[in-house]
Amino acid sequence: MKKRVHKIQLKDVGLIVYDFDGVLTDNRAIVSEKGAEGVMVNRSDGLAIDMMRRSGVEQVILTTEKNKTAVFRARKLRIPIKYGIDDKRDALERYCKIKGIPLGKVVYVGNDVNDLDAMAVVGWPVCPSDAYRAIKDVSRMILKTPSGSGAVRELAGCIFGGIWRI
Repeated sequence: MKKRVHKIQLKDVGLIVYDFDGVLTDNRAIVSEKGAEGVMVNRSDGLAIDMMRRSGVEQVILTTEKNKTAVFRARKLRIPIKYGIDDKRDALERYCKIKGIPLGKVVYVGNDVNDLDAMAVVGWPVCPSDAYRAIKDVSRMILKTPSGSGAVRELAGCIFGGIWRI
């Protein structure tokens, strides 16, 4: 297991990767009688993502989700998304190779076993407080905040400190 930390230096961050369901949402979905699916997101996460984007931190959503809900959220956040991904590790490695980002400078925020292989190859595996045990075991940072409740905002505080601390 990698050493647990409570702060990440901005100089050590080349890319932040977010899983969608279970990180940017609380892992629940609302399904209408017509089959339309919706999720709840936290606006403080959106503010943190915007602040980090404006500070030049590259970010991407990497999800197995095929529903376009995640695409609409990424568009609103103005960050790229790779969705419908079956092999997150492979997708992440290809993305980083294209962008020239070393895996050691990747912060990967995941919550479930489909994130495990990708989290195992990055320098900064991070998870919300309600992540599954196997994810907590590989994470260098376990946030105090649960998924969909401002976990990304907490992460921003761990990187930027100051007023971003919660």
